[in-house]
Amino acid sequence: MEVYQIAIVPLIVGIVELFKSLGLPGKFSALTAALLGILIGIFYVYPKDIPRGIITGLSFGLAASGLYSGTKNTVEGVRAMRTVRKK
Repeated sequence: MEVYQIAIVPLIVGIVELFKSLGLPGKFSALTAALLGILIGIFYVYPKDIPRGIITGLSFGLAASGLYSGTKNTVEGVRAMRTVRKK
């Protein structure tokens, strides 16, 4: 795996956000990210080594899910701090 393939993680986040804007329920976003990661791992990163593609893809998907969750929590925290300061 090359270092530039780490850009796959934000790509997965973007695709999941696209699916959510098309009506995907939020509770399925982590599962969707994991499945997208596995598909990318199998068909793009390691097409000749399926088990390695699954493991790598799953790590991409889980990282994307965590990136989304962490960003969402940070944004919510900042909004909460702003609300408290205005009072």
